Amino acid sequence: MDPTLLQADTEMLIDSINYTWVLMVTFLIFFMHAGFAMLEAGQVRSKNVANQLTKNLLTWSVGVTVFFLIGVGIESAVAGAGFEPAFAGDATSWIDWLYGAVFAMTAATIVSGAVAGRAKLRAYVTYTFLLAAVIYPVVTGLTWAGEYLSFGGVLFEDFAGGMIVHGMGGIAGLTAAWVLGPRMDRYNEDGSVNVIPGHSLTFAVLGTLILAFGWYGFNVGTSAIFGDGAFLGDQLGRVAATTTISMACGAMAAGLVAWLKTGKVDTLYVANGLLAGLVGITAIPHTTAWWGAFVVGGLAGAQLPIVFEFVEQRLKIDDVCAVFPVHGSAGILGTLLFPFVAAPGVVDSVVNAFVAQVIGVVVIAGWTIGATAVIWYALKAAGQARVTPEHERDGLDVSEHGVDTYPEFGQPDIATDGGHADDDTVLRADGGEPNDGEIKMITAIVRPDRLGAIKQSLAEIGAPSLTVTNVSGRGSQPAKKGQWRGEEYTVDLHQKVKIECVVADIPADEVVEAIGTAANTGEPGDGKIFVLPVEDAYQVRTGNAGPDAV
Repeated sequence: MDPTLLQADTEMLIDSINYTWVLMVTFLIFFMHAGFAMLEAGQVRSKNVANQLTKNLLTWSVGVTVFFLIGVGIESAVAGAGFEPAFAGDATSWIDWLYGAVFAMTAATIVSGAVAGRAKLRAYVTYTFLLAAVIYPVVTGLTWAGEYLSFGGVLFEDFAGGMIVHGMGGIAGLTAAWVLGPRMDRYNEDGSVNVIPGHSLTFAVLGTLILAFGWYGFNVGTSAIFGDGAFLGDQLGRVAATTTISMACGAMAAGLVAWLKTGKVDTLYVANGLLAGLVGITAIPHTTAWWGAFVVGGLAGAQLPIVFEFVEQRLKIDDVCAVFPVHGSAGILGTLLFPFVAAPGVVDSVVNAFVAQVIGVVVIAGWTIGATAVIWYALKAAGQARVTPEHERDGLDVSEHGVDTYPEFGQPDIATDGGHADDDTVLRADGGEPNDGEIKMITAIVRPDRLGAIKQSLAEIGAPSLTVTNVSGRGSQPAKKGQWRGEEYTVDLHQKVKIECVVADIPADEVVEAIGTAANTGEPGDGKIFVLPVEDAYQVRTGNAGPDAV
């Protein structure tokens, strides 16, 4: 067998395997956008869910096209190779573009979580355009592509984007949130904080687990399968193990610190801590000793509640989805820990390696803060950064998209439970002498879950006509305590439904009894029923007045 032909075939096989591997992990990283969508949607109010989902969709759609047309060219220019956009290369090189694009869009989508609930869609899309075109490519041009950042002959180390992607995204999100200002009602005049819980912890945890799954593509996928003709099993195994251990320790440490602070293990902190552990190890999974993964993950998770409280209460920055403590500070921490947790023989000079890491963090953070602040201040000066107070009150789903994410939730007027009439039943018209010939209005404020039984009970006594309104209030029912990301809040206005039933020929006491029997659970908060005289009534269709109108 000709050795030359064998060598050529082997190289081709290795390239084919490595490129296939790159495409597989690229698709895995792309799926992380589903995780970001769920995580962020779960942490915002229900009236802003569609807006957050739309931002995630447009982050990818706008970002990848801009990165193809401009971003790759800017990256190559910064690296000293001249402006060479992705479309100028051959089709094989587009695999590298797509692989780079999923990393770039991860950095971009992090920002959306920080500015949720008040940023205009056009402002966010504008920033995404500029991040994909300039801000992120400059960072990668200085680091991965250009390798400019070093000290004492030691290059800045960031294997999979702990600082370049996540740290940058977290810092950009914090900067944008600072420029925009907090959501309405987030802070009182005295500076005290009002907790604004997200609408779905289920979504947040689901998003966390999807992100963790995709993260194996992020970290393990950054390692090739073959390098210099050899199988890179040692590196693949180390990256997989340190990523997993750091993830687990981040969740445990965040839960522990939350428990020490509040006496309860906060679910959202555990979820966010898991992600912080992943972010912390992302810069250094290929060099970290097994015990170092415990250190990195534990510290990244433990700092999360502390840094979030500092940002919220000291800096007064409304970081809705905690993107800075999850991605920013955790990414910085893991990057700086590189020389201290490295496996034996990896680092020759701890001092030089640490200084190189500090230089990288400072340069990336400085560029990101400056560029992001300029863009958002320009948008703010043009009146295009933030929605109006009216739109913020109504929710961005309606004001920005004209949709209601949950159109049937809490709408008793379209309820189909109870209160029905058979097809052959004729409901009798009111009018007569009961109630001393007067018209009476019975108003009941009851538990929402009793509405179906009440409707059925009223139908059985022949009083099916009613008006139902969603209300909230308080009476003898005790207040409830809630917790969101480790902070306790009180709910003393309970959700109720108000039922109004106007009768003339049906005795009011029968209506009261029917409602009372159906609404009774025997617990505080069952509600109250009021009977009021109605001076007169007028039927619009017929012009009838008095009892005949009822």
